Amino acid sequence: MHETRKPGDAKALARRAVQQGCTTIVAAGGDGTVNEVVNGIGEAKVTLGVLPIGTMNVFALELGMENKDLQHAWNVIEQGKTRDIDLPQANGEYFVQLAGVGLDAEVVRQTTPEFKKALGPISYVLSLAQIAARKPPKIVVTDAKCRQLEGSFVLVGNGRYYGGPLVLFRDARLDDGLLDVVVFKKQSHWDLMRYVQAIVFGDHAGLPDVEYFQTESLHIAAEGEVPVELDGEIAGMAPFHFGFARRKLRVLAPDAPRRRAARSVDKRGGHS
Repeated sequence: MHETRKPGDAKALARRAVQQGCTTIVAAGGDGTVNEVVNGIGEAKVTLGVLPIGTMNVFALELGMENKDLQHAWNVIEQGKTRDIDLPQANGEYFVQLAGVGLDAEVVRQTTPEFKKALGPISYVLSLAQIAARKPPKIVVTDAKCRQLEGSFVLVGNGRYYGGPLVLFRDARLDDGLLDVVVFKKQSHWDLMRYVQAIVFGDHAGLPDVEYFQTESLHIAAEGEVPVELDGEIAGMAPFHFGFARRKLRVLAPDAPRRRAARSVDKRGGHS
């Protein structure tokens, strides 16, 4: 067992474990810790386990684990059942669940660790209220078929969930070789309220100022300094190119739960 003390420690520890020949590495923390461990593992033949004890544990939820239920998570690790999932890349950095460009990433950037520790997920909501009042940037999205879209902020998913139990990418699968992309064209307080309400009811893909599609790769550029976050950690400023690693990521996971059938959406960006 190795304790992290500062950002970057989990990545360095995981990389060292790979060099030492470890075949299984368990990330105990939230999505940010998982992201660091995954980047330390890279494309090595190592199995990832997760103990979801962080502020946000969306990836664990995606795998079918209960939030902060350590006994269940440890049972999953001991059972040793694995599945191979896609390993998305963005400018050479890996992520497993979600990337955000613009508003979402700006919230991550301005929510300090002290703020998160004191208020938990509510800290993100308070940051969001402040940032939404600003003039949004112009973001240009280009998919694998060279189709271009413009928006105010963009979310890119590998799995279905965003921010907890909200199903944002309802057609996403962790192993389908496709990125799920949602482009939001506005970001005022009123517009964000509309978006959240539509997401809760599963109707956001039908809004006239929202584009939802799937694609094998993606390029995102922006005017000015627009941050990009990967699994809740700031990765840099746009432009960013998204794709997939050559190898799958092997993870310890419970048996896949049965999914409800989702309504079809227009996937004009790529394969269905």
